[in-house]
Amino acid sequence: MADTVSIIGGTGALGLGLALRLAQQGVPVVIGSRDAQRAAEAAADATRRLPDGSFEGLGNDEAATRSEIVILTVPFRSQSETLTNLKGHLREGQIVVDTTVPLAAAVSGKATRMLGVWQGSAAQQAQEMVPDGVRVVSALHTVSAEMLRDLDHALDEDTIVCGAKADKPPVIELIAKIPGLRPVDGGPLENSRTTESLTALLIGFNARYKTHAGIRITGLPS
Repeated sequence: MADTVSIIGGTGALGLGLALRLAQQGVPVVIGSRDAQRAAEAAADATRRLPDGSFEGLGNDEAATRSEIVILTVPFRSQSETLTNLKGHLREGQIVVDTTVPLAAAVSGKATRMLGVWQGSAAQQAQEMVPDGVRVVSALHTVSAEMLRDLDHALDEDTIVCGAKADKPPVIELIAKIPGLRPVDGGPLENSRTTESLTALLIGFNARYKTHAGIRITGLPS
């Protein structure tokens, strides 16, 4: 059986979609939420949708202790508070996969605009906030939460993974388990300032074309 993965903010649209897709491939998933009861309800709902999946719902703090890979799927406005609350629960050696995008919608602005982050990107801000020895990798900024939740929809897109060279392989391996979702090495974590902004671009495409757009990087070796 695959190693367990914890999804912080797993009751949200992106988190739940990832939980379903990973569990569909035999990955046990711990769904985390600020409200442990809400997490338990989400896990029960996921089990109804995917009876063969392995789901457990816990409060964020306990969920963060259960896995070597912890995926953070909270909105940007909640990122700082969530990571502050998890400082005593994350441990050296863990990988935090940050999916956060600093959209202006976090401060009642347009979702097609980005906020400036002093550290350069939301992922770099996360790296400053996690305990020493916890590694941050950024990914999954361009994948539609709605398409992830629709298990009848066949994915066919790339997601760019940024982080230290030694930290990316486990994340790339995990993402590659999801059929139709190809992880692409995007270089160091500082490149997240570019990959995060792709979300705002895609939101604009979706509004204009009434779709759920993804990205595909062409010309790469198979």
